[in-house]
Amino acid sequence: MRSAYQNLLLLLLLTPFQLSFAQVKKAVTGNITDGKTGETLIGASIKITGGTTTVAMTNGYGFYAVSTIPGEHDISVSFIGYKTITQHLNLSKDMRLDFVLEPGNQLDEVVISGVKSSDHINSAQMGPQRMSIHEIRSLPMLLGERDVMKALQLLPGIKLAGEGNSGFYVRGGATDQNLILLDEAPVYNASHLLGFFSTFNSDAIKDVTTYKEGMPAQYGGRLSSVIDIKMNEGNRKETTVEGGIGLISSRLKVEGPIVKDKGSFMVSGRRTYLDAFFKLSPNKSISKNALYFYDLNAKGNYKIDDKNTLFLSGYFGRDKLNLVNIFGFDWGNATVTMRWNHLYGPRLFSNTSLIYSNYSYVINNLMEDANFEVNSFIRDFNLKQDFQYNISNKHQLKFGLNAIHHTIAPGTMTATSASSVNPITYEKRKGLELAVYLTDEWNVNDRFKMVYGLRLSGFSVLGPGNFKTYDAEGNIVKMTSYTSGQSVKNYLNLEPRFSASYKLNTNSAIKAAYTRNTQNIHLMSNSTSTSPTDLYMMNSNNVRPEIADQVSTGYFRNFKENQYEFSAEIYYKTMQHQIEYRSGADLREKDNIESDLLYGDGRAYGIELFFKKRSGKFNGWIGYTYAKTERQFDTLNEGRWFNARQDRTHDISLVGIYKGSSRWTFSTVFVYNTGNAVTYPSGKYQVNGRTAFYYANKNGYRTPAYHRLDVSATLDGKPGKKYQSSWTFGIYNLYNRQNAFAINFKDDPDNASKTQVVRTTLFGIIPSVTWNFKF
Repeated sequence: MRSAYQNLLLLLLLTPFQLSFAQVKKAVTGNITDGKTGETLIGASIKITGGTTTVAMTNGYGFYAVSTIPGEHDISVSFIGYKTITQHLNLSKDMRLDFVLEPGNQLDEVVISGVKSSDHINSAQMGPQRMSIHEIRSLPMLLGERDVMKALQLLPGIKLAGEGNSGFYVRGGATDQNLILLDEAPVYNASHLLGFFSTFNSDAIKDVTTYKEGMPAQYGGRLSSVIDIKMNEGNRKETTVEGGIGLISSRLKVEGPIVKDKGSFMVSGRRTYLDAFFKLSPNKSISKNALYFYDLNAKGNYKIDDKNTLFLSGYFGRDKLNLVNIFGFDWGNATVTMRWNHLYGPRLFSNTSLIYSNYSYVINNLMEDANFEVNSFIRDFNLKQDFQYNISNKHQLKFGLNAIHHTIAPGTMTATSASSVNPITYEKRKGLELAVYLTDEWNVNDRFKMVYGLRLSGFSVLGPGNFKTYDAEGNIVKMTSYTSGQSVKNYLNLEPRFSASYKLNTNSAIKAAYTRNTQNIHLMSNSTSTSPTDLYMMNSNNVRPEIADQVSTGYFRNFKENQYEFSAEIYYKTMQHQIEYRSGADLREKDNIESDLLYGDGRAYGIELFFKKRSGKFNGWIGYTYAKTERQFDTLNEGRWFNARQDRTHDISLVGIYKGSSRWTFSTVFVYNTGNAVTYPSGKYQVNGRTAFYYANKNGYRTPAYHRLDVSATLDGKPGKKYQSSWTFGIYNLYNRQNAFAINFKDDPDNASKTQVVRTTLFGIIPSVTWNFKF
């Protein structure tokens, strides 16, 4: 009997041959762009009618391809917020048709979705969610900063990692199990100001797509989700300037044509100025302190001809925190992406990308008796080749390859001769990650659609370095030295992907998906919240790839001519080779980090409910998640399953947006979730006159429940003017909820037999105001 993997592989291989006998059809291809800016539109809908009905959507580069039988047809092109174009088509041969859509008039209402209202019914893909930048800009945020990552955490199944933290959990996965892409470049730490804000300036962002299940086979390397963010390409029609001035930061964006209608550029920058307030202090110990971040996004493109377009984009961001004579810390990301889009023919589209990504940090402890510096980085060189081949209106193949060379320096600790800290050097590690994939989008009939594919991923651990083998207690049993480029260990994994949709009627559908993902880069932390200083490590002779298998199914329904949508999804996920540290381990006290690691399993399951009103004067959504996330390690918690720290039973988000008039927009957000799973002391005892706490069940307690209400109001300037401006007023945590950031225990100073609980909070009620402008 053949295995399921063999059957699926055979199906993939035979499909193109089966299709060769299909009726010969003609292809219509082209790009769809914004008539005002020249930006390509992602997810625009193309519909051909006449005899048969064929529907397609533009891909992530604004390109579409659709095939149908020769003859007389009507072709319609539409996109949310734009006027629909319909024209007659006499199709007798393959054709190239580019469309330019003009923005529609929406002064009297707000549309809060970047996708067509019926897409979640018609699409075979389960799990993708797109959020429009207009929607993100309408939401109240901390200190008025528009934040892509914080907005995504208002969706079911995506949970905030903690107060003041840009990390997030998706369906039981840890924060490092989310693949975050900015113009195809991996971003390893998407946070500013120790996690209070994300690295993504919304002025520079064009599109945000999230996959929390059933992700297509072109994505890989993480277990739980994909956040695919694409930057604006720049205005090809005219030069514009826009920006904003807020309480803690200002931003500015300039975009315009390089050659009108052929090429454009976009440059967007943002910087905080909290350090400027420090300089006003007469106290030198305060005036010389530093606390700020900046980021810079840049992108350029040039259309050589109808078949070739070149793109170059980059992101550069840095945070700096310096307390004079005490502590210094700076970290940041840099990415560069070079892309070439090429059309080989009416059916074959190609995207070739060369990508560089670097995340690094430097820590300085400036105390005289413990002076030291730690340097660490993770650097990638990445080649991607993606193809899209449109066989017919029923089958669209996507295939390609990806090669990433990783270099990780866990850290070099240097210290002065007077320091009590011993210098430590952690060996650099290098690895090569390779993958090939094949996906077929199959429209079986008007009701049944499938997306199925395979991803074959491999990882090679490379020298140079000394590689140690450990026993179950973490003792070294063997050490082998390898030279540069020498293969240490190879891993190979097959990752099947499947998603299917069956339409019950024009307004409802049921979907199911199965996904296997592997992960070769791991984040280790021994703190209760994500920190920019957490350690990254790759597979080794001891550390194996993490593997997750997820099955899910759901019911999707639209109401009242697609103005309302509802979905209910259930999922079950198993995770292998999960990594934890031993109890009491300090990951930076010695150079053999892997001796303190444990390996086990995980599982997660839950149900997600989502109800959204998509348009009108008042709209918004309600999201609810019931979930369970557990881990099991032989030497932790006596081998019993225990709650993972990201386990939260209930998670609720309420979002409302009201268009009060042509100039006023009001919005509110309420969030509630069960407290984090944590390990608290179960008792205490005295050792040599000092208190020692006793810990029993791992993560057997909960922090208090988290909840918060935010409100905002935006006043737009008078319409019809070339110069535009707006004011946004907001209040974060309106009823001043004191949510716990950390809870610690200590002896009562008046009675050592008693214990005091110390609760630390970060934010109470915080007002904000921001002035935005564009000309």
